[in-house]
Amino acid sequence: MKIIVSYVSAGAGHFKAAEAVYNYIKKHCPGAEVWIVDALDKASLLFKVDYTFGYSFLVRKVSWAWRLAFWITDFKLLRPLTRPIALGINRLNTKDFARFLIHENPDVVISTHFLPSEISSNLKRSGKIKSKLITVITDFSVHTFWISPAVDIFIVASGFTREQLIHEGIPEEKIKESGIPIDPKFLMRYDRSSLCGKLGIKENEFTILLMTGSFGLGPLEKIVNALYKDVQILVVCASNKRLYARLKNRNIKNVKVFGFIDNPEELMAVSDIIITKPGGLTISEIVGMELPPMFISAIPGQEVNNVKVLKKYGIGLRAGSIAEIKRTVLDLKCHRDKLESVKEDIRKIKKPDCLREICDVVCQSRAGISG
Repeated sequence: MKIIVSYVSAGAGHFKAAEAVYNYIKKHCPGAEVWIVDALDKASLLFKVDYTFGYSFLVRKVSWAWRLAFWITDFKLLRPLTRPIALGINRLNTKDFARFLIHENPDVVISTHFLPSEISSNLKRSGKIKSKLITVITDFSVHTFWISPAVDIFIVASGFTREQLIHEGIPEEKIKESGIPIDPKFLMRYDRSSLCGKLGIKENEFTILLMTGSFGLGPLEKIVNALYKDVQILVVCASNKRLYARLKNRNIKNVKVFGFIDNPEELMAVSDIIITKPGGLTISEIVGMELPPMFISAIPGQEVNNVKVLKKYGIGLRAGSIAEIKRTVLDLKCHRDKLESVKEDIRKIKKPDCLREICDVVCQSRAGISG
């Protein structure tokens, strides 16, 4: 049985979801031939550059343009125009990826980004591949680009996501509310005391984790300035080297500064609140760790919609100002019962069996092939 797990390297979340699926199937589906493929590695150079650097430029520098593009391509009345144009551009620039799929003709294609889903669906509709197509939607809300007609199974994050797909005409039996796949390390329970010793921080201090993705975006230093006298802060600067240097040089009491990290689960495990960007994978990791979130610097479109969906479940707050962040953090510090209430709401949408359920879908495909 041949399985291709495909993603697009525009933002880290799509890869992290694909990697989690790939590793789990490799371990739990013995005898299967499993590959993980970045669709952009088999696309034209200009298209790849546009997807990777163009996306980051838009969301960081001209977010209004990204917001407009997101709205235009999702607006129902414009879809008959925008969708064929997008499909034509994607097909033109991903011919090598299409040839790869035709040559391999895998039994199953699992996609954690809408681009490989769209290309695979087009090939299946034209009879060029016969693969079972599984699309893993990595946000809590659904943009129309995620919906391709030949997809057999949609894996979704929540009941809200499920209802959105049904409203868009997807049959209920094609939708599995399994969650967004995350590394199993975000589902483990950790000993806070030993981790605090390892990280060199105080165990009994109310602790805030500031972590906004690989760019270190947002008003992180302003939040540090507002809160360091009242709480212990762990701030992840990632690739923001200037911020890292400034905070390290200041050597602020109660503030532990990190650059790039490979142990986010440990920082989450010792924290009482996380202040972060509302990416789909980030949210799923937070939910896995049962860590109450506060959201800042949301990307227009998908991340703003993620916040709206989570608000319906009583989880997370999109803070509008530094003063609001400070008021909320200090209120939660003084009223731990509110934190516990949020954790209870988080447990209601937690999907600890996501990877197993995706693997079960794949195994059912194997049974169909064998039969």
